[in-house]
Amino acid sequence: MNDKLNDSASLERLEPNSMAAGQTPYSAWMQTDALHALQRPVSDHPGEHAWIVTVQVSELYWTLIIKEMQTAQRQFRANDLTQAQRTLQRIVAHHEPLNATWRSIAWMTPTDLLAILSRAVATYGKDTALQGWAYRQMVYLLGIKQVEHLKHFTPQPQRWAQLSQALAEPSIYDDVLAYLNRLGFAVPGDVLERDFAVPYRPSKAVEEVWRDIYAAPSRNLELQQLGETLADIAEGFSTWKHLHLMATRRTFGARPAYFGTEGIAWLKPTMDEIPFPELWSARGFIGDPPAACPHARK
Repeated sequence: MNDKLNDSASLERLEPNSMAAGQTPYSAWMQTDALHALQRPVSDHPGEHAWIVTVQVSELYWTLIIKEMQTAQRQFRANDLTQAQRTLQRIVAHHEPLNATWRSIAWMTPTDLLAILSRAVATYGKDTALQGWAYRQMVYLLGIKQVEHLKHFTPQPQRWAQLSQALAEPSIYDDVLAYLNRLGFAVPGDVLERDFAVPYRPSKAVEEVWRDIYAAPSRNLELQQLGETLADIAEGFSTWKHLHLMATRRTFGARPAYFGTEGIAWLKPTMDEIPFPELWSARGFIGDPPAACPHARK
C-alpha cells in the first residue's frame, strides 16, 4: 500500500518543541486550537454548530476505522490472527460512539435542517457525507466496491488517486479469505485472484468454508471468534446506515435531499450492502435444528 496516499490525515509529524510554543503540552499534542477553529457555521441557526461537530466527529471515526482495517490487513498478511483479532475488536468498539453521534442531531425537524442546508448549498453547493472520501474509502475496505462513486472526486486529484488505489486493492474480507486459504480451507482461486475493483460476487465454496469453520463448537474456536467479530463490524456498519436512513426520513421525508436526489430512494438500496456476505448466508445451514423445530431438516 502507498503509505503517503493512505495517510488519511496527510499531516507531517512535528517535533514536540516546535508544536508547543505558546501552548500547554496537552493543547500542543491534541492540536486543540486547530481543532476548535474548524467549525465555521454559514447560517444563523443555533443548531448548526451541533450539526458540524457531529459530522466532523463522524469523519474522524471513519478515518480511524480506515487505519484500523489497514493495520488488520498487514496482520493477516503476516498470519498474525491474534493481533488482527485485537485490531478488528477495536473497530467494533469504534462503531459504538460513531453510531451514537446521531443522538446529537436527533432533535432536528425538517425546518431546522433545511434552514442550515439551504445556506450550506448557497455557500458550497450540493453534496452528501456519503460522497466524502473517508466514508468511501472505508466502504471500499469493507469490500463494497463501486467504481461509479470515483467520478465525484475528480476535483480532488489526490483523493481520487487514493480511492482508485483502495478500489483496486484487496478489501479486509479478501485478506481474511486469503488467510483462511493459507490455513488449508478451500477458498477458490477465482475468488483469491480476481479483479478487486469489480464488485464481489458471493461464492458457494466460500459459504461452505464458513460452514466448516462453525461445524463443531470445539474446533476452529479462534476462527469462529474471527467470524463473530466480522459479523459485529458488519452489524455496526449497517446500524449506522439504518440510523442515517431514519434521520433522512425524519428530516426530509420523500422530497429530494440536499444533494439533489430523493434521499430515501437513494439510501434504501444501500441497506442490502452488507459486508462479508457468505458469513451471513452460511448462517442458514450452520448447526442442527432440534427435532421439534418446524424448520428442521427433512
